[in-house]
Amino acid sequence: MDVAGTARDFPIVCVGGSAGGLDAYTRLLRHLPGDMGVAIVIVNHVRTFATQLHEILPGCTAMPVQLITDHLLIRPNRVFIIPEQRDLHVLGGNFHLKPISKPRGWPDVITVFLRSLAEHWEGKLIAVIVSGYDGDGAAALRGIKEVGGITIAQRLDTALQPDMPESAIATGFVDFVQSPEDIAGTILRIAREVKESSGQG
Repeated sequence: MDVAGTARDFPIVCVGGSAGGLDAYTRLLRHLPGDMGVAIVIVNHVRTFATQLHEILPGCTAMPVQLITDHLLIRPNRVFIIPEQRDLHVLGGNFHLKPISKPRGWPDVITVFLRSLAEHWEGKLIAVIVSGYDGDGAAALRGIKEVGGITIAQRLDTALQPDMPESAIATGFVDFVQSPEDIAGTILRIAREVKESSGQG
C-alpha cells in the first residue's frame, strides 16, 4: 500500500525499551514479515550516547530501518528508530523531534511518544514495553487503551532487565504478557485483522 501523503490510518507499533532491549528487538523483528502493513517505531531511551540500532537491526528484518529525522513521513513496512536526546511526537502523518523534556533522571521518551500517538494517530495503536530499567511507558498505557489500542509487555522471565515490563504490568492496563516471539505473533494477528476489516485482506 502506498500511503505517501495520503492515508494515515495504518497501525503503528511502538516498541519501548532500554537496558536489554536489543535482545528483545532482534527476537521480535526476526519473527515479523516485511509486508504486513504496519510501521514499527523503536523508542529506546538512550540519553548519553548515540544509538546504533539503525546499523544493527537491518540484519534482523526484511523491512528498511531508518533513523528518524524531523518531519519524516511515517510509512508502513518500515522500522523507525528514535535518535538520542530527543522527544518524539507525531502530527499530520509525520514524525516531529523536540529537545528531550527530561534531561536528568530516568528518561520518559516512551511515555511522551505514546501520549502523542494516542492524541494524533488515526490508525490502530499497539504499545509494546520490553526490557529496560525504571518504568518509562507505563504512565501512557491507560491512554492507549482509552483510544482502542492494544498494550503488550514482555514476559518477565524473557527480559534481560524486567523493570520496565514489570512497571507496565503493574498498571493493570496491559492486554498481553508475552515473549518477544509471541509478541510478534500478536502483532501479525492484529495487522491481519486490520487489513480484513478495511477490505484489504
